[in-house]
Amino acid sequence: MIDQRLKTLANRLVNYSCKLKAGENCLIEMTGFDKVFVDELIKEVYAVGANPFVWLRDASVQRHMLMNCNEAQLRIMAELDSKLMSQMQAYIGVRAPENSFESADVPVEKLELYSKLYSDEVHGNIRVPQTKWVVLRYPNDGMSQLARVSTESFEDYYFNVCNLDYAKMSVAMDPLVELMNRTDKVHIVGKGTDLSFSIKGINAIKCDGELNIPDGEIFTAPVRDSVEGFITYNTPAVHQGFTYENIRFEFSKGKIVNATSNDTALINKILDSDEGARHIGEFAIGVNPYITKAILDTLFDEKIAGSIHFTPGRCYDEADNGNKSSLHWDLVYIQTPEYGGGEIYFDDVLIRKDGLFVIKELEGLNAESLI
Repeated sequence: MIDQRLKTLANRLVNYSCKLKAGENCLIEMTGFDKVFVDELIKEVYAVGANPFVWLRDASVQRHMLMNCNEAQLRIMAELDSKLMSQMQAYIGVRAPENSFESADVPVEKLELYSKLYSDEVHGNIRVPQTKWVVLRYPNDGMSQLARVSTESFEDYYFNVCNLDYAKMSVAMDPLVELMNRTDKVHIVGKGTDLSFSIKGINAIKCDGELNIPDGEIFTAPVRDSVEGFITYNTPAVHQGFTYENIRFEFSKGKIVNATSNDTALINKILDSDEGARHIGEFAIGVNPYITKAILDTLFDEKIAGSIHFTPGRCYDEADNGNKSSLHWDLVYIQTPEYGGGEIYFDDVLIRKDGLFVIKELEGLNAESLI
């Protein structure tokens, strides 16, 4: 018997996130494999009169491909897959690898080559700007292990998070969007953190289940050269198969002038990949009430209620601060009491303390109002 929660999720992805219409083409890409969920997605796509296309990926096979990939090969791959992607009106990307660290031993230069010649072309230049897309993780044993809980417990948690009433959350987000759009100065303080910057004139965008599942953030970007101070991220972050911890950045005139972590040499190599990598491309506030702790998965961790993420690298077109980079690395700082607390000030007014919004217009985003 099919789990009704799978049907609900598949329906939400097709009808709410992608708003798929009759006659449109939808590409379903799954890394890892769950036949039941892929079948449900196909059924939902057909139910609205649209046309499903399917890519099935295996992380282990992908690792072997990348270990010795070359420029000519990647250009051919990008050319072929770009032709299909350019004919899609929608895209659903499901990530369910059994091992999140499968690419840990792939040479960094190969991963960077793949990102530049394939991912940037197929996804960055076509999928993101031209399709109605949504990306999500999918519960499996690998994710349960990262979360350090049983598979059954993680599935219950996952479906609570992903089947949240995003329409209700969307309405509750509007006052914060409006407040951010009229804010100039942001000041963030907490354990190991004293950060200030401007967001004046840069759009605030709500993420309410249309592009990512799970979702629950409002993002903008700092004025590129305005960032001053320091931040100590209190959640681990996986990048190219390596887990970084105790990341600390110091800023001067918008630039990361000092960076340390559990591998200081490696993190500085990442930040030196291009000129924009040492500037911030995104500032976002997490509000998903069901996500309360980090599980080493960015799509979940960046939505943690009471968190922010402050992202070195490329900005989004919707909140453009002019920063260009091949890097976009969402790093999460949590301000709930369990993580040391902290405050956010907008134009010298306290708006959030220890993870809870403290001004009346934003109280609808606190957990008790959304669950």
